[in-house]
Amino acid sequence: MNVIENVSGPVFRPGDDGYGAELAGYQVAHPHRPDLVVGATSVADVEAAVRHSADHGLPMAVENSGHGRREPLAGGVLISTRRMGGVRIDPRARVARVEAGTRWAPVVAAAAEHGLAPPSGSSPEAGVVGYTLGGGIGVLARDLGWASDRVRSIDLVTADGPRHVTADSDPGLFATLRGAGAGIGVVTAMEIELAPVSRIYGGTLSVAGEHVRDLLAAYRDWTAGLPDGLTSSIGALPYPDLPMVPEHLRGRYVAQVRIAWTGSPAEGERLVAPLRAAVPTTGALGELPYTQAATIFNEPAEPHPYTGTNAMLNALDPAVADAALDIAGPDAPVMCVLSVRHLGGALARPPAAPDAVAHRDAPYLLTVLSLVDGTEKPARLHQELMDRVAPWTLGRNPNFSFGARARS
Repeated sequence: MNVIENVSGPVFRPGDDGYGAELAGYQVAHPHRPDLVVGATSVADVEAAVRHSADHGLPMAVENSGHGRREPLAGGVLISTRRMGGVRIDPRARVARVEAGTRWAPVVAAAAEHGLAPPSGSSPEAGVVGYTLGGGIGVLARDLGWASDRVRSIDLVTADGPRHVTADSDPGLFATLRGAGAGIGVVTAMEIELAPVSRIYGGTLSVAGEHVRDLLAAYRDWTAGLPDGLTSSIGALPYPDLPMVPEHLRGRYVAQVRIAWTGSPAEGERLVAPLRAAVPTTGALGELPYTQAATIFNEPAEPHPYTGTNAMLNALDPAVADAALDIAGPDAPVMCVLSVRHLGGALARPPAAPDAVAHRDAPYLLTVLSLVDGTEKPARLHQELMDRVAPWTLGRNPNFSFGARARS
């Protein structure tokens, strides 16, 4: 293979020192195995890698944190953007400019210095660009909308060279880039609108396994009348009986209701009261700075192998809840992490500039995720669940499909 030219960052080939470390990411189930890895440090590096791939007819992929990896790259060129982590905040315009390798944690911290918040997701270590290209359902999603709705501009490299894309310069391309996932080119930077949020009311309420079915029914009724400022979801899973798991969760099946409200704490308490009354809960809610918003989800930081899929639902029908718990609940033959996210609110409204987010009318998102165990059991189980909920399914969200290409 010809040597790639005009790259200032490191270039790795199989067998080189650093090749394996450069490929390491949060998702370890579907590792990339490229012939070349370009550790891009600049737009010029990205241009050189894209040009090399095009000139030699090679497949190409881009990766930062590896959270959303679906299909591994076999051969070809992988562009690793993790060295391009610049963040710049314009507090007057309420805009963050982020480079391709930026993760949410530094954006949240930089915006907070000005009393602002980005449309960040549940994991502070997820890459901003990949998350946003897939739409992005954030901690405050019902209030702020899809992350892709808040994109002001995109710097993109294609085989034809670099482009600065906005709603005015190229409305068709700008729409396609936002919400459909990756595949058009390599995004090197984005400008994303921030919100005047510095503190929220929220936290996590836990529900014991024997009450989870009742919780799903109560959650359906409770979410029917909520204001847009309250974003919530349920996550349910069996916790292993291991020393590193908190004692009150060890060896138990538990659901957690994750709540974030942008109004006053008093009003937040009033809004949550009907759910508390409907099903026994433990845990406390309270006011916290947005810099601690990710603690509501407390997602694992350690890389691990996982596979998963999702269904954007037209209703949280009782049959959907039954299917989820019967197939992927506490008695499932493999561990399953179930999640139900309440959508609607700002997520349902059209953006100021059209984008590619599909199924905005979906009021709920059902996801299932399992650790890869070397068998076909997780995939078969997930497919069985998707088949059961098909009558209520509008489509899939690309950010919650792991191990296979997302279907719309």
